[in-house]
Amino acid sequence: MEQPVVHIAQLNLQYTGQAVLSDFNWDIYLGENWVIGGKSGTGKTSLAKAIAGEEKNSGTITFHFNEHSACPPRAYYVSNWYQFTNLEGDRNFYYQQRYNKFQKNDTLTVYADLIHFGQKNGLDYVDAEPILWALGFENCKDTQLIELSSGEHKKLQLVQALWLNPQLLIIDEPFTGLDKQSRANLLDIFNEIAHGGTTLILITNDSQLPSCINRFAEIQNGQLNIVEQAKDFSRDDVREKKPLPYFLQKEPEIISQTIVELKDVSVRYGDKVVLKNVNWKVKTGEKWLLQGPNGSGKSTLLSLLNGDHPQAYASDVWLFGTKRGSGESIWDIKEKIGIISPEMHWYFDRNATVWHTVASGFYDSIGWFINVKYEEKKRMEQLLDFFDLLPYKNQLLHTLPLGKQRLALLARTIIKNPPLLILDEPCQGLDVAQTMHFNAVVDELCTYGNTLIYVGHYESQMPSCIEHRLVLEKGEVVTEVTV
Repeated sequence: MEQPVVHIAQLNLQYTGQAVLSDFNWDIYLGENWVIGGKSGTGKTSLAKAIAGEEKNSGTITFHFNEHSACPPRAYYVSNWYQFTNLEGDRNFYYQQRYNKFQKNDTLTVYADLIHFGQKNGLDYVDAEPILWALGFENCKDTQLIELSSGEHKKLQLVQALWLNPQLLIIDEPFTGLDKQSRANLLDIFNEIAHGGTTLILITNDSQLPSCINRFAEIQNGQLNIVEQAKDFSRDDVREKKPLPYFLQKEPEIISQTIVELKDVSVRYGDKVVLKNVNWKVKTGEKWLLQGPNGSGKSTLLSLLNGDHPQAYASDVWLFGTKRGSGESIWDIKEKIGIISPEMHWYFDRNATVWHTVASGFYDSIGWFINVKYEEKKRMEQLLDFFDLLPYKNQLLHTLPLGKQRLALLARTIIKNPPLLILDEPCQGLDVAQTMHFNAVVDELCTYGNTLIYVGHYESQMPSCIEHRLVLEKGEVVTEVTV
């Protein structure tokens, strides 16, 4: 009788004191390539970590690897976030550090990180180069880890995993932050390595999957539930439509008829040009989609607007009718902007509860803050009720399912009803239903006159209110159109 590649029996596992897997059983056979999807918070990531030996559990997990395979006989797990360290081996980073020329060189370069990974695993760097090219990552070799965008971090994780090419490869949200071409190339690579003997387990609710995927399952009540195809996965309940809190049902204060204006703006680090002669005007009330491949300069452009990038002072950047460097403080700028981004999510204080997270929006911080005032407290309660987050207000943000984390961060973003909303890939990792929920809220907000800059790769996952589109490529504007 054929032995399974992975045999799991009577697996029990808890997360934050709650049982997520109960007497869980699963056999995975050679030639099977799985997608694990379904509702968030059911234990998918915990299961992946347990299989890879990164999560404490009780039960049996046994591997029967092929000793004749060219692939290493091991299970390798790629997490949703890339956990890198500084040169001293810790993760004590802060959000703006990637733009600080005196402190950003505190991490390895991509090339150095790959060399270290290759030496640790007995790999030849030459074998990594085709993967770098396929994922459009070859030009990032000299970039510091802390300078990478979320999509670029995912590419680094994928390069390492595909270079290692283990017999069992488990990837949590494999497509997070990837541009269209990188995603298409990744699908081809998945098919290639599956044909070469690697067993894949992808944790995702994405509908665009490699053709090698032939098995589908979700976790229900701590047990494995096998389904016929991805469209059969359980979804979160459709959100009950509620009226926006009263304080959001009014136009933000109009400070200027022009919210953003960039005039021939360039940003460079030494010889590396990140933005080149960018001109862009965003008028009050306009809704913009900002797009471009990974590494095109989108994150840098947004950092100029949000006051986080020091080169804004040396550039012709106008915000709310005032030129940067005219005497305004960074807090004057942040007071008028609500922002959410994958990087902010990654750096957010892990000791923050949902309540602390939303309250920090009043003070534009991602850590602790002074006690909120009575009127602020009332706003928070209204907003938490609107997002169905009141039952979770005292829970740590990072312990919630990803969809609820993003809604809490959106609540933080809009708590001041700011004139400008900057939503940088806010739906990364969310399924279709969660994305529709999120974007429906954005559409509601924007009926009252907020100005919006929304970053995303796929038009099918955008709010319907988008009116204009700006596309960057290699730091330059290549498209500016009304949609």
